[in-house]
This record gives sequence, C-alpha cells and structure tokens, in this order.
Amino acid sequence: MTPSSLLTPTLSSFSLRDKVCVVTGAARGLGLEFCRAFLDAGCTSLVLVDLKDADLKDAIAELKRDLSGLKETLNILALECNVTDEASVKVAFAKTVETFGSVDVVVASAGIVENYSALDYPADSAKLLYDVNVQGVFLTAREGARFMIPNGAGSIILIGSMSANIVNIPQPQTPYNASKAAVKHMAASLAVEWAKHGIRVNCLSPGYMLTKLTRTILEGNPELKETWEKLTPMGRMGNPEDLRGAIVFMASDASRFMTGTEIRIDGGYTCI
Repeated sequence: MTPSSLLTPTLSSFSLRDKVCVVTGAARGLGLEFCRAFLDAGCTSLVLVDLKDADLKDAIAELKRDLSGLKETLNILALECNVTDEASVKVAFAKTVETFGSVDVVVASAGIVENYSALDYPADSAKLLYDVNVQGVFLTAREGARFMIPNGAGSIILIGSMSANIVNIPQPQTPYNASKAAVKHMAASLAVEWAKHGIRVNCLSPGYMLTKLTRTILEGNPELKETWEKLTPMGRMGNPEDLRGAIVFMASDASRFMTGTEIRIDGGYTCI
C-alpha cells in the first residue's frame, strides 16, 4: 500500500484530499479495502462504521500497519453502529459531523448473505438480511444526505452485487439477489431525487471476490470455487484490490457528472 503522502494522482480530480469519507461495514472484507483505497487517494478524515467495537479496533490496527510510512496528519474515527437501527445511524453521522464538520463521501457497504433454498429459508433470517442489505443501506444513504444537502454536494455509493442482474448458481440465495436488485434501483431512485441538491448516488456491483471470509469458506469447498471461476469469462475470482480504482473514481470529483449509474466489476460474469 502506498501512503497517501507519497502518492501523486495522475489526475488531481481523483484525489480525496480534504474530503470526509464514511464507510459502513468497514471492519473487514470489501469495506476495509475501500478504506485502504480512500487513504491511498489522499483522504485524511476517514470514518469506519461497523457493528462491533472490537472488530473496528482490529481494522484500525491493520490500517495503521499499512500506513506506517505516513507523514501527514491522519484522522480515523471508529463508530460502533447497527445500520438497521435508525437511531444508531443518526448518532453515527452526528458524531462524524461533530468531529470533522461535514460529510463528503458515504459508502454503504454493510451487508450479509446466507444460502438456503427458497422453500427452506428461515423467515427470521430473511428478515434480518433485508433489514441489513436494504433498510440499512437506505438509512445510511438518507442520513448521509441530510448533512450533504446544506453543502450542495456529496457522493453516496451503494454497494450492490452482480446478483442484482443475474441468478447465481449453484448456490440458492433468492433473498440476497432480491436485496441487491433493490439496492441497484434504490441508487437510481435516490440519484434522481437528490440530484437537485448536488448529491450523486451510484451503485458499485462486484462479482465473486476473494475476501478473507470467502477464502475461508472456499477452502472447504474447492469445487464451488472451480465452478465460479469457470462461469467467469476472465477465468478467476476478483481480488478486493480490483475494486480500488472504481470506488475512488465514484467517490471523487472525477465522476462529478455521473449519478444513478451501476458499475459492475465481475470479470465478465454477467455478460454470458
């Protein structure tokens, strides 16, 4: 990882310097990778939001190890928050603004997935998935927008999935697919509603990504990994780092005329 103090972006519009960036689901997986990307792009005011304080502490320790060569002032705020609870989300954004004075970028990355056949899917599990993946994303975007509107600008990125556009096989995951389709259309709907306020809302939809959790799961099921790779035209699963360029583009002024757009990064999976 290149410390942001040593990084000279090819185009200055890709820089996140002086922007306050908030990432939910930030303690692990793609959320943590998005945090790394923002720091690389010059962000020095970063807010990590996740469910458990212990996980947040581990994430910050990992980021600080990566940034051991950073020479400039770096402010990282960790906030314990349940994105399915409106009051909890409101408190998180209030603390962000109290600390940094504004919110410029919000990434709604918190999400969960489980695999059951539709006939056997426990109702309470399906409700929790929709609460996190849909309601949690909506509450995160809405509270971020409340603080962006007075400034007349902001970028909100909803993390969807290629599953919003295709039906994954061989694993059954109907509620997850439906939740991500909702996120994709939510981004388009909010983009139209908030464009007059200068707020951009876009959707980033990854394909199969080799996060630490995914690697652990696939260690016990190499046949599933092989199936996913065969179904992907590029012949491999994505690495979390493969999303860095897109998330920085969407967060930064480089995409200042883009809103209501879905960017799919899936190795060509949804093309076939």
